[in-house]
Amino acid sequence: MDFQILDGKLISKQIKDEIAEEVSQMIKRGQKQPHLSAILVGNDGASETYVAHKVKACEQVGFKSSLIRLEDTVSEEALIKEIEKLNKNNDVNGFIVQLPLPNYISEDKIIESIDPKKDVDGFHPVNVGRMTIGLPAFVSATPQGILDLMNRYKIETSGKHCVIIGRSNIVGKPLSILLSQKSDIGNATVTLCHSRTQNLKEITKQADILIAAIGVKEFVTKDMVKPGAVIIDVGIHRVKSDQTKSGWKLKGDVKFDEVAPLCSYITPVPGGVGPMTIVSLIKNTLAAAKKEVY
Repeated sequence: MDFQILDGKLISKQIKDEIAEEVSQMIKRGQKQPHLSAILVGNDGASETYVAHKVKACEQVGFKSSLIRLEDTVSEEALIKEIEKLNKNNDVNGFIVQLPLPNYISEDKIIESIDPKKDVDGFHPVNVGRMTIGLPAFVSATPQGILDLMNRYKIETSGKHCVIIGRSNIVGKPLSILLSQKSDIGNATVTLCHSRTQNLKEITKQADILIAAIGVKEFVTKDMVKPGAVIIDVGIHRVKSDQTKSGWKLKGDVKFDEVAPLCSYITPVPGGVGPMTIVSLIKNTLAAAKKEVY
């Protein structure tokens, strides 16, 4: 079967170009440049990379961006004080606290201290609650990016059986809600699987759309996939490789080489879901600047 790549790099560029045009029109009208801020605790390599990508995306669309760096010894109280400053700063439209945080800091407490109107990551319980009942909300960036990617490729979700592997609060759970809602990119029948699911293979083989977000390298193999299915791979794993200059290669949660020939559509790793996640954060920031959600 000939499969088509769901090119997140291409689609994210299209969306960024559209946002850049809109921002340029806003500035011509004398409106304020949208401003995204980020708090980075410590110097975790992956977090540094993600934040750098977000800063670069801001430049590409004409946003103002600012980065607040804190030592990995910062107290929970001091971090909350920085968040409160951003909550009150009228120049900042939206901000994120880059996760993960050091173990001694409660991520829940940090997320709850962010003003929901500036929570462009879409993690605050108020945004999650609003999303769940179908009110305007900042939607978590990875689920929103996946929906946008499928929408741009005109993938039909209505009446389809969508199986999600992984029940995280930032991908699996919100995606299961969004895909089952009565909306243009919803109306699917959703099965949410996880590490305790029995007969997993039998369930995934029924999927018209299979979303792998379990965080296990090459977990999805060809015997788990129905021919003609749409495969969305959320995983990202760095593995040693003697075939690349860097000595590393990125793999997903799906065994791409053996699964791809069975599919109708599949996301690559890298270049699939990743770029869409960053562009969703930019979209949320624009919506915050335009006061479209609250």
